[in-house]
Amino acid sequence: MSELLDHSSAIVDAWTAPGGPAPDALDGPTNRITNELSEVGDGIAVVESFSHVVAFRTDDGLVLFDASAQFTAEGVVQSLRGWADDPVHTLVYTHGHVDHVGGSGHLLADGRARGHADPRVVGHENIPARFDRYRRTNGWNLAINARQFGPGFGGANIGGARRFLPDDTAPCTDTYGDRLDLHVGDLEVRLFHGRGETDDHTWAWIPQHRAVCTGDFVLWVFPNAGNPQKVQRYPGEWAHVLRQMQALEPELLLPAHGLPVVGAERVATVLDDLATSLERLVDDVVTMMNDGATLDDILHEVHVDPDLLAKPWLRPIYDEPEFVVHNVWRLYGGWWDGNPARLKPPSDAAIATELASLAGGVDLLVSRANELSDAGDHRLACHLVELAVGAAPDDPGVLRARAAIYRSRAATETSLMAQGVFKQVARRSAEAADGES
Repeated sequence: MSELLDHSSAIVDAWTAPGGPAPDALDGPTNRITNELSEVGDGIAVVESFSHVVAFRTDDGLVLFDASAQFTAEGVVQSLRGWADDPVHTLVYTHGHVDHVGGSGHLLADGRARGHADPRVVGHENIPARFDRYRRTNGWNLAINARQFGPGFGGANIGGARRFLPDDTAPCTDTYGDRLDLHVGDLEVRLFHGRGETDDHTWAWIPQHRAVCTGDFVLWVFPNAGNPQKVQRYPGEWAHVLRQMQALEPELLLPAHGLPVVGAERVATVLDDLATSLERLVDDVVTMMNDGATLDDILHEVHVDPDLLAKPWLRPIYDEPEFVVHNVWRLYGGWWDGNPARLKPPSDAAIATELASLAGGVDLLVSRANELSDAGDHRLACHLVELAVGAAPDDPGVLRARAAIYRSRAATETSLMAQGVFKQVARRSAEAADGES
């Protein structure tokens, strides 16, 4: 096996052994952006990037799954061309997220420079609508990336304007609805649609290699089914797709992020754990909804088994179960959280001003927020300091307290999404307090 598969196998085997290792015993990263290529089968390669590119060599040219992001594309193509200089016959988009399609312009430009014809670009029929939405909400998506990954991340400068979706992103030449069978040279590829992280997601079964190309259905983190800043995710249907993959008894799992997995038992373990975590979470939320619980009740009572979350392919280091609860509620119950006062509420500023007056002033709110933060009650501390800011939005002392409280909270969070939001609040509050906004 390749070093990449050896690394993956050692991790899965260690964590499925009786007792298993401690949560901090993971040896080496599971998500790497190295742009390095590893051959993981006969004529099969993976370029580890953001996202990965999975390549199959055929007599008629290469079949690629995803094109990575614009900022990683040059390194990806260089590694790919070190392995094979064949024309790219077919490029499959597993879905329309920019880290999967944004590098397509560079990939096509490389092919044209070599005198190759442009590839067929295949994706689900909802991808064109996603691209249209990205163009319409360009500023919103740039703001999301800045919060989620840090200032200046994502997008490209085009004529002085930033673009979330690169202008040279290759459109789909071929789209499908539920299923599409491809034959390229001697390679058979069966494409299936499933909703999970997106509504335009494709996964593939390659029978001669007993391989599944999973796209973002497998991420080597807790499933990204709850992202608080983006459109609806589908955790129940995500679990159903994982069960469909598992039923095929694949021997090679090729994800778009994280490590490939080889061996039928290992693949089954990873797929089963991911599906189980989502199934139980969805079932618990829906059960409480049926019993008349509010969103607040559910958020503080529904949890995922900590033993599952300790596994390297399920750690909540990007998304987290609490956010998925929100998406299950939104999917089945709409946007109202069940609290009648929040159906048609007053403005946040009006509530903050009234409560600050009742409490005896914003200084008392800030003082109590600091006490709670120091004691580790970050949820309540942040709520109180937000009331103080709502009542006195330009007070430098209040803003500095807010910055400190959110810095403390960010340091305790495990998910990148929560860290990103809290760090941005801290950064902007400090800038506003110092007059740098």
